[in-house]
Amino acid sequence: MPGAPAVPANLDHLLLGTADLAEGVAWVADRLGVEAPFGGRHGNLGTANHLLSLGGDIYLEILGPDPEAPPRDEPLPFGIEELAEPRLVTWAARGTDLAALVARASGRGVPLGPVRPGSRLRPDGSELSWEITAFTSVLHDGLVPFFIDWGTTPHPARATPPGGQLISFRAEHPDPAAVRSTLESLDLALEVDEGPEPALVARIRTLDGDETELR
Repeated sequence: MPGAPAVPANLDHLLLGTADLAEGVAWVADRLGVEAPFGGRHGNLGTANHLLSLGGDIYLEILGPDPEAPPRDEPLPFGIEELAEPRLVTWAARGTDLAALVARASGRGVPLGPVRPGSRLRPDGSELSWEITAFTSVLHDGLVPFFIDWGTTPHPARATPPGGQLISFRAEHPDPAAVRSTLESLDLALEVDEGPEPALVARIRTLDGDETELR
């Protein structure tokens, strides 16, 4: 949208989906020059993640099927098990009082879905906990974020190794006006350009000083 900042003020993290967790970590390492360490497992979802800080309270989450999880009948979040290659599938925006936020969004015609609690164990055994709006409510192919409230839990980016500095973050869509309208109704400022297919584009300055894009 016109006048959108290079990086949305309330961007919490970028979510890069992969059908194979090890391949996703290698894909990111090839582009950023650093290997993301293991974050933890989401036992109720059948997924696990690796994380890298992108400066301040922003991080990159590499999300893939947990290789140690038992087989599941339910699909994984964002259809990551079907991805032909790793890609940015959505993003998370920081929020507070998510129940009220969901109610306001519903009144504006935007279905964010119910608020759910979440948690996972860090490798050191400590627990992260949060509240989150529904993963199942994927709007405009993931270009509209879900919302997360960390409550009293320290933000994960503060204990996550650096992977670079996020310079800019934007979206592309064949119907950018529709995406902008939904974002504006959620009080979100994200640049949305016209493009042949839905995509999120993150420009990152690596630790070596180079610049690269993740999509």
